[in-house]
Order: sequence, then structure tokens, then C-alpha cells
Amino acid sequence: MPGASATTTPLPTTPHGTPQPSRVDLAGVATMAGSGLSNQLGAAIGSHAFPVIGPVGVVAVRQYVAAAVLFAVGRPRLREFTWRQWWPVLLLAVVFGTMNLSLYTAIDRVGLGLAVTLEFLGPLSIALAATRRRMDACCALIAVAGVVTLMRPRPSADYLGMGLGLLAAACWASYILLNRTVGRRIPGAQGSAAAAGVSALMFLPVGIAVAVRHPPTLTAAGCAVAAGVLSSAVPYLADLFTLRRVPAPAFGLFMSVNPVLAAVVGWIGLGQRLGWAEWAGIGAVVAANALSILTSRD
Repeated sequence: MPGASATTTPLPTTPHGTPQPSRVDLAGVATMAGSGLSNQLGAAIGSHAFPVIGPVGVVAVRQYVAAAVLFAVGRPRLREFTWRQWWPVLLLAVVFGTMNLSLYTAIDRVGLGLAVTLEFLGPLSIALAATRRRMDACCALIAVAGVVTLMRPRPSADYLGMGLGLLAAACWASYILLNRTVGRRIPGAQGSAAAAGVSALMFLPVGIAVAVRHPPTLTAAGCAVAAGVLSSAVPYLADLFTLRRVPAPAFGLFMSVNPVLAAVVGWIGLGQRLGWAEWAGIGAVVAANALSILTSRD
């Protein structure tokens, strides 16, 4: 999730101000599909390491992988940063780590599909709050109905897990707003790379503590690294490629399918079956996002 635009989902801007493409490219569509699937598969594979190193250990490894990739791409000149540039980077680092930790803990408690759907409310809220159209008010009501359906009282409801999913949503919304500030003050991907590096440093003692108290098995370590590669490295690099070939609205529309992908991957890969009410709630959130994008005016 490297950046944000005015569409419903956070979109990275094209490098050096290159114009957005005007039509969808087949290679771009294939890349979007692969990126979305990679992201959810990474989270599902990472969850297999939860019994050994917990969500905290998996997130720590994911932060290390994200920092390595973003540093290689962004090549930040840290010594040239001023305090005006550093403070939003530091806030972004905190939000980045909190977002992933709350999401992965929510996945551990309520499942992949529900956790990702709740997190998706973050960018959806940013987009709906930025407009004054009646249609967007209707979209907001549809999304709220979906959330009420997902969080309805029942004996098996895990409200802590749902709360963590909503915390991830708030962090994603903050991530979008902070990324806009960082993008205005620091050229290229240097700001995002610096934030990822700081976040990785913050998780370094956490990762060491987890490794000492719960020594990871080779399988658990492999699952955590796979989560970092599939959920951080692949989506980020894919987005850089995609936004040169796919218009931003189409990109945002396709990203709105991620909650559905998460539910399907959770169902097939992790055996996390959802009832009709959960599918209806996920569908409402996705429909609200899609309707907002499809009816938006440039």
C-alpha cells in the first residue's frame, strides 16, 4: 500500500509525474490479479507461522522484507532530510507497523476475509469523506450496513478481533493521509523507504525477543518470509508496473475486490468458512467501493 490518490483505494502515483494511462492494458489487468492474489496468499501463508512465533513475529519479518525492498527501490538520502521531512516519516513508520500488527492479529482471531474487509473501511472512509455527492452518502450507508452485518452480536463473535480490524482500518486511513504529506515533502519513494526502514528498526528488538522466547522452526521462518515477499515486495513492485498501464479508477475498482479474494483464500487455503451473512457483509463493503468509483466524475 505505497500511496494514495483521490480514488477510493490508496494508489501509488506514477513515477516522475508521468500521465495516467487512459485505457486498461491486458498485462496490467493480469498484474493486478496477480498482485491481489499474492497479497492474500502471503497473509494466509504467514498465518501458518502464528502457532510458533505469533502474529508479532510474522509482522516483524514482514517489516524487514518491506524495508529491504523499499530501500532498494527508493534509495533514500537520509542525511539530507530536514526535521520537516522527518516527522511525517516517523509517524508513517509507527502507523505502518501498527497497521500490519493489528491486521495480522485480527486475522489470527477472526479470519482472513473478515479482517481484510474491516481494514478496507479505512481507504473507503477517506474517499467517501472527501466528496459531497448524494451517491457517496448512499455508498456510505451500504458500507455501514455491511459492517453491522459483519459485527452483529452472536455467541461466537470475537469483538477484540473485530476491533483490531477496525484499528487496522484507522491506521490505513492515516497511512494514506501521511503518505500524501510525505510525498509532497520528499521526492520519489524516498519517504516511504525511510518509513519502512524506521519501522523495521522498531520491530528489530521485538523480532529478537520473539526468536529468543519462541525459537522459530524452519517452516515457521519460511512462512513468515513468504508473507513478507508475497504481501509486501510483490504488491509494491506490481503496483509500480500496473499504474503505468491501467487508469487509476480501474486500479481502484480492482483493488476493491481484495476482501473477496481474502475470503476465498481463507476459505480454500485455511478452511475459514463464512456464512451467508458474512458474505453479504463483505459484498456490501465491496459494492459500496465499486459504486463510488463507477459513478465518480473526473
